[in-house]
This record gives sequence, structure tokens and C-alpha cells, in this order.
Amino acid sequence: MYADVILPLPLPDIFTYAVPAGMENQIETGFRVVVPFGRRKYYTAIVKALHGNAPAHINVKEIHSLIDSHAVVNEQQLRLWEWISFYYMVPLGDVYKAALPTSMKPEDLRSSFTPKTGIFIQINPSLGESTVVELVGRAKKQQQLMDEISSYLATQHKEILSKKEMSGFTSYSPAVFNGLLQKEILLTHALETGRIPSGLRPTRDPYPLNEHQQKAFTELRHSFTEKQTTLLHGVASSGKTEIFIHLILQMMAEGRQTLYLLPEIALTTQLTQRLQAVFGDQIGIYHSRINDNERTEIWQKMVSDNPYSVMLGVRSSIFLPFQQLGLVIVDEEHATSYKQQEPAPRYHARDAAIMLALFHKAKTVLGSATPSIESFHHALTGKYGLVTLTERFNGMMMPRIQIENTRDLRKRKRMKTLLAPALIAEMEGALAEGEQVILFRNRRGYASLIECSNCAWTPRCSRCDVTLTYHKKENQLVCHYCNSHYRLPTACPSCHEESLKPLGLGTEQLEEEVAQLFPGSVVARMDMDSTRGKDAYEKIITDFQERKIQILVGTQMLSKGLDFDNVRVVGIITADSLLNYPDFRSHERGYQLMTQAAGRSGRKNRQGVVIIQSADPGLDVYTYVTHHNYEAFFHRQLAERKLFNYPPFCRLIRIVLKHKEEKKAVAAADFMAASLKKTMQERLLGPNKPIVSRIQLYHIREILLKLENGLSPQKVREILRKAEDEVRNNPEWKYVSLYYDIDPL
Repeated sequence: MYADVILPLPLPDIFTYAVPAGMENQIETGFRVVVPFGRRKYYTAIVKALHGNAPAHINVKEIHSLIDSHAVVNEQQLRLWEWISFYYMVPLGDVYKAALPTSMKPEDLRSSFTPKTGIFIQINPSLGESTVVELVGRAKKQQQLMDEISSYLATQHKEILSKKEMSGFTSYSPAVFNGLLQKEILLTHALETGRIPSGLRPTRDPYPLNEHQQKAFTELRHSFTEKQTTLLHGVASSGKTEIFIHLILQMMAEGRQTLYLLPEIALTTQLTQRLQAVFGDQIGIYHSRINDNERTEIWQKMVSDNPYSVMLGVRSSIFLPFQQLGLVIVDEEHATSYKQQEPAPRYHARDAAIMLALFHKAKTVLGSATPSIESFHHALTGKYGLVTLTERFNGMMMPRIQIENTRDLRKRKRMKTLLAPALIAEMEGALAEGEQVILFRNRRGYASLIECSNCAWTPRCSRCDVTLTYHKKENQLVCHYCNSHYRLPTACPSCHEESLKPLGLGTEQLEEEVAQLFPGSVVARMDMDSTRGKDAYEKIITDFQERKIQILVGTQMLSKGLDFDNVRVVGIITADSLLNYPDFRSHERGYQLMTQAAGRSGRKNRQGVVIIQSADPGLDVYTYVTHHNYEAFFHRQLAERKLFNYPPFCRLIRIVLKHKEEKKAVAAADFMAASLKKTMQERLLGPNKPIVSRIQLYHIREILLKLENGLSPQKVREILRKAEDEVRNNPEWKYVSLYYDIDPL
């Protein structure tokens, strides 16, 4: 017997090993095995297939050992891995490496996973009640503790209790406890406890759906009979989450599991609370802020006889081993953070989730107040089902959106701070009535750059072709591409004058100025810098929910899906920066961010107010935002996409070539472009030098392909691989890094 296995290495092939005779009746597809690779290396591989076909002309090595007694990867997962490998043009080993927790694929024959244990106490089962009384004797405190233990075990219907549980008893003390241990009345055991919280009970029934929610719920169920994927387009605060809860309950009644995807870790905090209230410990949480041992325990639970019914997580959750998946929910489906950038595989979790559902014969719901242009187009053309929710929950009014012309205000010397006078007035009114404020600025740090006012010198990263961002709290300059930190010079290195000035506005500067303008209010910041700790998201969100924070300043992580019922004012600072990227999607992203941020206001009781600060308020996109007119915005964008042949009217593939020597990157890119031009012709653009053309010492060149939607992916793959092989066959370009970004964002 032979086994084809997947190794966690960026190699294009699978590898075949001989199955030892004693292992033939124990091994199956989806098992982990340890295999030799190279001269002295051993890797944890996944068995992809078993067969009796000996590879020709190859000295086949034997599998070293078997790790599992049951499959840890199922058929649907392997199909998803193969699809991701094929569609996104990455080695299958890269997909495997991304999918499993690190401790489940050790490279030194020993797993780094260590089970968590705890001390548990048991009344010695060999002692009768009279013997216990005799051994306790006249020790009253020991008798009191024994009475508490016996009563607790009886009411809880348990035979053992943890030391932590017992330490909460009124008669507990270490001396009394040790006395009972010495008499062998109590016995202790070290047992595996696990790191995953358990025993959480539901605290409420699902809320009944209102008329509009019920209509959407019924339409979704009907859509499932005809479409594999349905888009739920619902305005902010329309109650999409409660509809999802009712869908999950139906899945559970049918014995099916649900995957609930979110784009940001920050969103899991609030949603976890809402879902646990209904589903208790039947819901699992999976994201990068939980440690590797916890991820391993979750994986093991998912392949056990008692898996989670609901899994809530970010994009990596698509790789978990679902046994009976019935529904995939992709909330905020438009979010760009669903696209994995580095490292490979560069997959889009929304699209991969749709395929995962297909392999499980499950259904997918995409939810958003501002759907991606592609998804809404698919819904209107019949590829997806479409259900709409146009009413906010409980009759809440849509927020009033007001554009403030900052260029005009500064010209007339009416704007003396970072905030427009109208925004300051609205904030003062809200704070005076005990309401809260969110200020949105999609750039972290204190200032975008430092510049010498005498000679215009600007500090740049030595590893990347970018200016450095000033972080005042650390008093350092930081590269947001490679995270290198630099000391802030006291004088300009070029002209030696002490004339360095910060330019551009970041969340740190905004937080500082708002704290000065509103000294009586608690101001907090929520961005990548302020949420580095494991529980930092939860702390900020909980404090804001509990109204310990009055003004919250943040980046785009604040704009999506968070539900605060006391926010009346939202301010969007320097909104033009959201629109000024040289990218055909810049207005789409800007519209989505502004609309999503606006949706955080006026959640209950009264209309919210949104102030958008812009130096160019005449742009069409602001008209669509202020009138809450997504469909008009969509049709305008679609017309432009059609005119210039951009998605959804074509597919894009970005080819990236990198090398530490610029001339080699340029030569390899020119050669590959010339090779592809023979077959791709006008479909090929480039090679181009990107705006940021050097990152972490690597010079970058890009080639863009615009492909008709009907073009065969297999044919395209063959053409690209042939051109890539020609590049790699040239020894001059041996160390040129080359990868494909399919459907780039």
C-alpha cells in the first residue's frame, strides 16, 4: 500500500510513501503521519489518498509513524484545499500550512501541544460514611468542610470537584484541606481540563422577529430552495443578526452546523455575547488572538463526537473540520479584510466560504448594508438570491448626514482645530445629554510624516520605499509596511536646522486634540496600536458599552458592525483621504466606510447625526452617502466598471515579481510580460512599478491581467505556469520571488 501525502511546504507536488505492513489496517485518508523528507528532516504530513500503485523509477521511502487514530481532516476540507490551491495558484502545501494550528504539524517528531490539567478532589470511594466520621473525629473544621463538599457534590450530581470550586467554600483553608488529605479521606487527581470555556448556559430565548425581519427570514428560506448563495442587503441597524440567529436555530433543529464569519476580531466581542446568550457553550470562537493550544483544542473538539453547533470566527475559520455544515453566514461580506494578503495562500474568505458550503451541500448567506459591487451584481443578475431590509429596527430613523466644507471653513478662518465648528457643537450637545460620540479617522499614528520646514527633507524607511509615520506616544518613527522603528531626530539631518514638523493627521493626534477640547470627557482610541494585547479589544468595547468612555476615536475597525445604543454623533475626519487612492475601487471603499461608520449613530430612541469633513464636498459619492442611496451609487459604479472593463465584467490577476536587486526584478518582469504578451495580447498591462516599489529590501514589479469571465481557468493557469517556468529556468533569476494575486483588492 502507498500513501499520497501533503507536506506543509511550498512545493507544487504531492509525495508518495510506502505504508509499513503493520500500519495498513490503521491508516486512512485525513490522518496525520510523520514522514522523512530530504536527508535528515521529518515533517507531519496529511494523507490525501491510499492506493496500490508503486511510483515508477523512484526509491520510495516508508512512512515513519502514524499520529492519529481518527481522521483530523475530512473529505470536504481536502476538496476546499485543492480548490484554493488551483484557483489562487498556490502550492497545496501552503494551504495545508495555513489551515492547521502549528502544534498539529510538528517538525521534530514531538507535538508542541500540551493538554491543560487541573487538580480535582474526590471523597475516597473505599471509605464508608461511618469510617469517614471516625477518621474526622473531633476536628470540627474538617467536618464542616466535609459537609460542604458532600452537599455540593449531591446538588451538582457530581463525584469530583475542582480545587478552585472547593476553595470558594466558607469552611475551606489550606490547613483543613491538607488534614483531610493526610487522613486519606480526600483524594486528589490531576485531570485534563482543557482551555476552552464550557458549561455556559443560554440566558435568553431568541427575540421574536418583527414584521420586516420575518418577511426577510421567510424570503431567505425560500431563496435557499432555489439558490446556493443569497445576499441579505439590510441597512445598518435593521436587525440582520437576529435573523441569522433564527436561521442558526433552524440548522440546529436539523442537526446541522453553522459557520458565522466576521471580517474583524473586534467584532467577535459583542457578537460572542449575543450568541452565547442564546446558544450557551454550543458556540465556539476561532481567531488569531487565541493561542495555538486553544486552536488545537477547538480543532480536536470539531472532530469529536460532540462538536460545536456554531463556529464564530474570522477568515481562518473556513479551514476547521465541520462534520455537518448546513449554513455559512458571511457578515459584512464587503469587507476587504476577508482577503488574505501575506503570507500565501492569498485567498478571499468570502469566496472560499461559498465553495466550502458547496462541498458540504450547505447554504451561504452574505450580509451587508453596503454590499461589494461584485456581490450585488451577482444578486441582480440571478447568480445569487437577493433579500432586502430597508427599515431600521423599532422604527429608528436613518441618521442625518451633513457635509462640512473644511477648505471653505479654513479659508474663512472659522476652523481653528481638527474638528469643524458644526461637529464640535453636535458633540457638545450630545455629551451634555449623556450621549456618546465616535470619531473616525482611517490612519493610525500621530502624523503621516515628518518634514523639515526649511529644506523639505522627510525621513524614509531604509527597507521600504515609504515615508515614516510619527508615533508620539513612543516618540518614534514607524514604517507601517515592515514595522521598523526609528529614533526621531532632534534636527534635520540634511540642513541641520531644528525645523522638523509633523504633517498629516492620525488617530493619536486626533485623540490628543479631542481630549484638550473636551477635558471633562473620557476619550479613548481604538486602532491597531491600542489593541495589541489579547483582551484589548474587549476592554475598550466593554468600557464604551458601559459608558465609561464618552468619546471613542478609531480607524476602520470602528466602522463595521459594532452595536452601541447610546451613540448620537459620528464624525468622519478628512473623508477625502478615503477616496484618493489610485485604485478603481477607491470610491466603493470610501462609500462603504462612510456609510458603515454612519450606521453606528442613532441606534435607539432618536435620530443620529453624522458630520463628514471634506475639502471637496462636490464629489458625487457624498451625495449618495447623504441620501443613503446605495442602489444609485451601485449603478454609477457599475457603468464606470463596464466602460473601463473592470470587475465584475472581467477577472483580474496580479503577477508580482520581487528581488533585492532592482535590475533583476525589472529584467524578470520584462521577460515574463513579453512571454505572456504572445498569448494574452491586450489583456496584459505592464510590467509596472507600483507606488510602493520596495518593501523589506525587495524591489517590486507587477503585471496585471484583465481576463474575460468566460476564459478557462485551467487554460490561463497553463499559460502562466509555462511563462513562469521560462523565468525560473534562467539562472540569473533563480532567487526572484514570483507569486500570483488572484482577484486582488
